[in-house]
Amino acid sequence: MSKLRPIVANTPEDLARVMGLPSSTAKEWQVRYALQKRLKEIVRRGKMTHVEVAAKAATSRTRITAILNDDLEHVSTDLLIRILASLGYRVKVSVTRADSAA
Repeated sequence: MSKLRPIVANTPEDLARVMGLPSSTAKEWQVRYALQKRLKEIVRRGKMTHVEVAAKAATSRTRITAILNDDLEHVSTDLLIRILASLGYRVKVSVTRADSAA
């Protein structure tokens, strides 16, 4: 039996490549992660419960709990934006040309 050799991915782009996914998937992960990170800061700083956030966002407490516990599977970017908006925040998007795009 051969030993399994772990594969180390240091960036979202590396992880997507190793998994055979397009680099655009890595960019989507980065956007969702940035929104989730900010949401976690807002909830922590506001000392809000998961129930309070869920009620304001018109979604379930279990969904909010999953998001705040780093489970972003089946969570869309637009859901994260809607949750942030329900808490009184606006999301700004910036589009810039990547150095590698020619």
